[in-house]
Amino acid sequence: MTDETVFLTGGTGFIGSYTAAELVDHGYDVVCFDHSDDTRILEKLGVADEVEVIRGDVVDAMGMVRVLRESDARYIVHLAALLTTSARANPAAAVKVNIEGTTNIFEAARALDNQIERVAWASSAAVYAPPANYDHGWVTEADLVYPDTLYGGSKVYNEIQAKVYEEDYDLDHVGLRPTVAYGPYRETGGSAFLANIIEKPALGEPFSVEYGDQVIDWQYVKDIATSFRLAMETPAASRNRSIYNVRGSLATVREAAETVSELIPDADLEVSDAGELPWTQRLDMTAAKEELGYTPAYDLKSGFREYIGVLRDEAGLEPLW
Repeated sequence: MTDETVFLTGGTGFIGSYTAAELVDHGYDVVCFDHSDDTRILEKLGVADEVEVIRGDVVDAMGMVRVLRESDARYIVHLAALLTTSARANPAAAVKVNIEGTTNIFEAARALDNQIERVAWASSAAVYAPPANYDHGWVTEADLVYPDTLYGGSKVYNEIQAKVYEEDYDLDHVGLRPTVAYGPYRETGGSAFLANIIEKPALGEPFSVEYGDQVIDWQYVKDIATSFRLAMETPAASRNRSIYNVRGSLATVREAAETVSELIPDADLEVSDAGELPWTQRLDMTAAKEELGYTPAYDLKSGFREYIGVLRDEAGLEPLW
């Protein structure tokens, strides 16, 4: 256990709230710094009273640095960003938040280098090109990145930024490239629609989905939260790099639907092979496993089971097992 403080940007969002809960469970004090002070997810996770939520904007460099300094945080976990669909809808805002905001985080860590030990931050698997551009199977951190979305492009820029700050200013950072996050309370992002494969049947509603033959990396949100804690904690001497792929369970959309049907025998799910998804890479996470000690705790069935259980409990429905 520890009494160290973590400054967590995006801390009231989907992944941010789970990361806050993960950090609290491991004895950290957490300051959630977010444009939104909506604590609903934190409340559902039972940690709203154990974290400090401060409304602020990473684009406001002076305001953010003031809060960071006053928090006496030792670590920064930077998750604040506009994701794919939001970035597409408002490109100018995405540039400000994803690029200028991340610059402000790195600058703050540099300015407060006597206080801040490390920045763990969210890059994304969106840095990679569409899967057809990788014809050799597993994609490693050494493979070429050439994204086709503004969000992915902003994350490539962030990685270049981080490398410069590391080389020129000795910034200790670890960036992670998560994939498709799923779990209770996700509402935004380019892959949020996939939640309906689980949520609709869990609540007794029919659902039809395309992309049946396409492979998705299903990463349970609790595993992603764990990966950020490990990125924050792992000693620099144990690492050979600063950017890591992290993933969950690889399965086609059809296999995911079959897993739901196994858990919910009367599920009304229709799957077709129409359409094409832009982010179905098979990420190699050997480095994260060996250097960060990251191994997902949830496979597809256990993640779906917990997800369905939460949904049915909150809806006042009988448990299925």
